[in-house]
Amino acid sequence: MSKAIKNGHMTAAVLYGREDVKIERVELPALGEDEVLVRVQVALTCGTDLKVWKQGFHARMIKPPSLFGHELAGIVEEKGSAVNGGVHKGMRVVPANSAPCNQCFFCRKGQPNLCEDLLFNNGAYAEFIRIPGRIVRDNMLEIPAEVSFLDAAMVEPLACVLRGVHETGIQPGETAVVIGCGPIGLGFIRVLSARGVRVLAIGKRSSQMRAAERLGAVATFDAAEIENPVPLVKQLTDGGRGADAVIEAAGQPLTWQWAMELVRKGGTVNLFAGCAKGTEVKIDPWALHYSEISIKSSFHHTPRFIRAALDAITRGEIHASDFITGEVPLADLPRLFEQMKNRNGTLKTAVIP
Repeated sequence: MSKAIKNGHMTAAVLYGREDVKIERVELPALGEDEVLVRVQVALTCGTDLKVWKQGFHARMIKPPSLFGHELAGIVEEKGSAVNGGVHKGMRVVPANSAPCNQCFFCRKGQPNLCEDLLFNNGAYAEFIRIPGRIVRDNMLEIPAEVSFLDAAMVEPLACVLRGVHETGIQPGETAVVIGCGPIGLGFIRVLSARGVRVLAIGKRSSQMRAAERLGAVATFDAAEIENPVPLVKQLTDGGRGADAVIEAAGQPLTWQWAMELVRKGGTVNLFAGCAKGTEVKIDPWALHYSEISIKSSFHHTPRFIRAALDAITRGEIHASDFITGEVPLADLPRLFEQMKNRNGTLKTAVIP
């Protein structure tokens, strides 16, 4: 038994508000009979956590003061008395950050990502994390022996990407434009290019352009250097008609407009990255209707794609090393977020408790 377990305390990151996260000694979370305590081996930073840190909260996922972080892999340390016998101490697991209720209107409609009682879990930036019973039952998977903790921690963001690819319906041999070359956009580039899709990428900063090319983009366009990349990108599509599909992974009104301009007649736009509430985007309804453009907006993941993500990682389709640009101890997390705020080219960082 660890010293932390004996003393009933652990080290964890606590979010108090806007750009205010502190590393503290806190009480170990008490376990319910259907819950599990996981010893965190690695937690990953992500754009959502950065956004939450900047604004100090997330209306659906986290209200301060609160434990913080949601992408992780670890080892089962303790389990409640009612937890299935297949879960055992020492088991290597990757728990998702949410689980649907499987009973509400949207769950019955086969849309569990829109669950009216979607249960979120935070606390990955810590020595230990409590996994609620619903996630233990529906969305916590055993990590295959050949998969590292670092690779397994990629399951949650990859599940979102795989669901986005599925919802968009992109086929091998088609051309897709990915707007936004952060970790999620790069995930789309990696998955699509590996599946035979010709990918054109729009991002910012030379580091993103290099990463996009390394992960399979056949051409990249730096929006920091090009005021309007739309005409240049369309020149590289069949007959200049536009892309078969566009994935918008930047979440800005301007890039939403670019996405609508870049897609061909009959093509599909996936507005994957959300804009802030109240944002207004100008869309030409004439072009939308007479070009018969389909618009999708893929939000979050589902248990199906959590499993698909772990399968893809196990097959070697995705490697954490493609996205991880550094490793820090938990104590350095506040400094790391300050660096990320300044857009220093970091993709994802592994946080080791």
